[in-house]
Amino acid sequence: MSISNINSRDMREQRLHEIRRQAERGSAPVSSAEPNYAASGASAENGYYGMPLLKRPQWTVEVPLYFFAGGVAGAASVIAAVGQMSSADRKLVRDARWLAAIGGAISPALLISDLGMPSRFLNMLRVFKIKSPMSVGSWTLVAFSNSAAAAAVFGQFQKRRGNGAIRVITDTAQLASAITGMVLATYTGVLIGATAIPVWNEHVGTLPIHFAASGTSAAASILELAGNQSEALNKIALGAAAVETFMGVAIERKSTPASAALKSGATGWAMRGAGLLSGPLPLALRILSLAGKKRSRSLRRAAAISSIAGSLLTRFAWVEAGKASAADNSVPLKLRTKATPDRLSAPSE
Repeated sequence: MSISNINSRDMREQRLHEIRRQAERGSAPVSSAEPNYAASGASAENGYYGMPLLKRPQWTVEVPLYFFAGGVAGAASVIAAVGQMSSADRKLVRDARWLAAIGGAISPALLISDLGMPSRFLNMLRVFKIKSPMSVGSWTLVAFSNSAAAAAVFGQFQKRRGNGAIRVITDTAQLASAITGMVLATYTGVLIGATAIPVWNEHVGTLPIHFAASGTSAAASILELAGNQSEALNKIALGAAAVETFMGVAIERKSTPASAALKSGATGWAMRGAGLLSGPLPLALRILSLAGKKRSRSLRRAAAISSIAGSLLTRFAWVEAGKASAADNSVPLKLRTKATPDRLSAPSE
């Protein structure tokens, strides 16, 4: 090989290296104190060359309903398992099993409705990736739906014909539904927190606990409205309302650019309304029900209605906050300036 060919190849490699460095810097000088958004074509008004910096979630009403139904069903399966192990009222255990089974049947239907066709849901089950919240959630939903249905159906058989084989099947299905139910009640918070949407990613550590407490509160409340007046059930709902109150305070105290959608506009009002209905209001009503015996049932009923409404509104508020956060181009620009002032990433796919 001639020296001229070697020099030509070296020049091409050097030029390619320079182009890569310019792309990483967004065509801005390395020593610049502020990112050169004009050079990279990015701005809070126009996004990235007229395109949004982040892709706005296209979820319809089915998704927050799916989050709500899955959370309630998962929490109900845990309540049923705990009730069975502690020899609780049989009606409570039976109602909790059927609530889990119904929620387990509704959840896949809502998810498939949002996806548009059943084949897309089946495609999600082709592989299992432990590092993918979507993959883990899909397989968990299938396992939970089947085990919850089995626990409810065989539980009825056990009531009529209580032989050993049916009892073993019922107990095994109940244990499987409780384990997968705990995952189902929390994974939706992990799912949205693992995205690039600023407001979701900002609260990735609290969303799973937040959704689990909300689902537990709603499940216990539905069981109360179904006629179960167990004191243990009231204490479960009271504890969940206390956690929701703490979560609401933590979210309200967090003042960051990414959390702007939770405190302003329609999404801010929705989030605060959901927090009130899920936390302080049912918490106060349940404490009053413990203090006074005369109106305890009516107070618990009011607390249950408030908790269910708050839990449902919570899912809608978080989804809409994510859409608002993705549409605000100034948020990712501020976050990028704070993290790496000399770089600006391209819009997400």
